[in-house]
Amino acid sequence: MLRGEEDPLNCILQINAGAGGTESCDWASMLLRMYLMWAEKKGYKVKELDYNAGDMAGIKSVSIQIEGDYAYGYLKGENGVHRLVRISPFDSNAKRHTSFASVYVYPVVDDTIEIDIKPADIEISTSRSGGAGGQNVNKVESKVQLTHKPTGIVVVCQVERSQLGNRELAMKMLRSQLYEMEIRKRNESKAAVEEGKMKIEWGSQIRSYVLHPYKMVNDHRTELKITNAEGVLDGDLDELIKTYLMALGGKQYHKN
Repeated sequence: MLRGEEDPLNCILQINAGAGGTESCDWASMLLRMYLMWAEKKGYKVKELDYNAGDMAGIKSVSIQIEGDYAYGYLKGENGVHRLVRISPFDSNAKRHTSFASVYVYPVVDDTIEIDIKPADIEISTSRSGGAGGQNVNKVESKVQLTHKPTGIVVVCQVERSQLGNRELAMKMLRSQLYEMEIRKRNESKAAVEEGKMKIEWGSQIRSYVLHPYKMVNDHRTELKITNAEGVLDGDLDELIKTYLMALGGKQYHKN
């Protein structure tokens, strides 16, 4: 199931709330909780890299680093759009709402992998970190944003207390994203012949979590349906992950 050269690596997982305001921001926070609980059950270490709170509740976006054996290999299938259907706790009329949030997972490359980044291709900006913290917060411009001009990739980091620390970590995040892009380029020819099969691209709706009028989590790629929706949201993802990886590995095996 985990034969990819990048599968054994740590990973960075990003969650972005979709359109829908508070409802989607709350859904993004539920997804973050789900992945944090899954990582805790696996014995993985988690480090928050960036956090952008919602205006009323939840989160607009968040980036976390997950450290552990095969973290990327297990989570790579989480890429895509996650859909929630429920009675909204923010609707006084108790109507059913549908919310969306996007998940993006990419491997953390180690220092042995060469990724050439030209200084002229990077635009760096700094600002004051937000949120709770010590006396340093909101007084020193320690938050760092890197923009890679050739690809348009934007990386933000504010977890470290110093600008230098955030800059180094942001560069590592940028290198990881560029590496992930290279991996995708290598696999483009393979993906072309997989048309009509399971999609793993960013932007595809991969899974629905229905809490009303019935309870079910449905993975649209494998058609695996789990009625214990609460368990999945509490981090019980292994069955979903394993089923996806086995199906993906089986298709690759038969193709080869």
